[in-house]
Amino acid sequence: MSQTSPRLPARVAVLFGGPSPEHDVSILTGLQAVRGLEGVEGVREILPLYWSKSGDWFAVGRGLEATAFLDGQPDGARRAELVLGREGGFLVRLGGLRARSERLGIDAALVCCHGGPGEDGALQGALDLAGMAYTGPDAAGAAIGMDKLGFGALIRCAGLPALERVPLLAEATEPGFEGPYILKPRFGGSSIGIDVVADLETARARLAANVHLRRGAVLEPYRPDLFDLQVAVRAWPELELSAIERPLRAAEAGGSGDGDRGEILGYRDKYVGSEGMASAPRELPASLPEELASRLRSLAKDVARLVGARGVLRVDFLSDGRSLYVNEVNTIPGSLGRHLFVDPPLPFPELLAGLLAEALERPAARLSAAGADGSVLRSAGSIAAKLA
Repeated sequence: MSQTSPRLPARVAVLFGGPSPEHDVSILTGLQAVRGLEGVEGVREILPLYWSKSGDWFAVGRGLEATAFLDGQPDGARRAELVLGREGGFLVRLGGLRARSERLGIDAALVCCHGGPGEDGALQGALDLAGMAYTGPDAAGAAIGMDKLGFGALIRCAGLPALERVPLLAEATEPGFEGPYILKPRFGGSSIGIDVVADLETARARLAANVHLRRGAVLEPYRPDLFDLQVAVRAWPELELSAIERPLRAAEAGGSGDGDRGEILGYRDKYVGSEGMASAPRELPASLPEELASRLRSLAKDVARLVGARGVLRVDFLSDGRSLYVNEVNTIPGSLGRHLFVDPPLPFPELLAGLLAEALERPAARLSAAGADGSVLRSAGSIAAKLA
């Protein structure tokens, strides 16, 4: 770390879990963060807050393992709630005969929630309304990162290279390009619900069969010649890139390649391992021509600026070894992208300290009623007259 130590919060809440398909991965990230914070000088108290699949909050212990959450909240958990408003924040239920709650004096929240309302702006908006400092994307950045159709349109509008991406509708509209197609949920993180389909009829049949597509779906051309590349971007104290990684799909890594796993980078390829993303098969740093690597780094910075980068995000690309296409942005990556910072190495506590310093120094939102001076109300007249 630099010689001038950043201002850090003394009491840090770690938020993890959530009503999301990525609930389990979020638990792993949260438990890693709890341990990583123990090495951050200046953080005096760590308060793990588990968000259940049903949407309830619980204050839990610090030394837990992943298996403690197999059946939901672990033994000894205390129910908590997030309260909005000027005196908002997290309250935790106290024991005893008379039900009462205590406000947790949290200086900042370390957000480790992947997918769903933890990464689409819903949680971020609630924390804004509660007046809490927090890490990671703001509400707007989270929302655009989670909307694959909106993000793709933003990238193409900015003139950055991307594959075509169109909404898949139930009615008979042609996508404008030939199959086979990659079919993705419009809203969702990671690779859950993604499939390769041969034709439009098959894609439409998936709309009813795949629960992850019910809020919307997008189609892209399937290009078997393309492989995955990704890089993490650290936003504070300035934009800093990790090493470039080439994740290996199951077929590339010598796996069985069952289902779609040999065709696209799937959820199991990324996360099903002893350490999640940190144990997934990969080439890190990726062996790339310097010209391609330089272009990727430049594009990653462009994407980060477009989405208002905050915290650590991961930018995913597709490439054939010559061309590059911006694919997606993950605004709260698994394990907070810590495994990607290998050149030069960045210790996890230092990465977390940067996130927390940014939470205090660059708040995600400052609510303001500037301009609401009552002049419109004074000249409004009667509401009855306006309805006449």
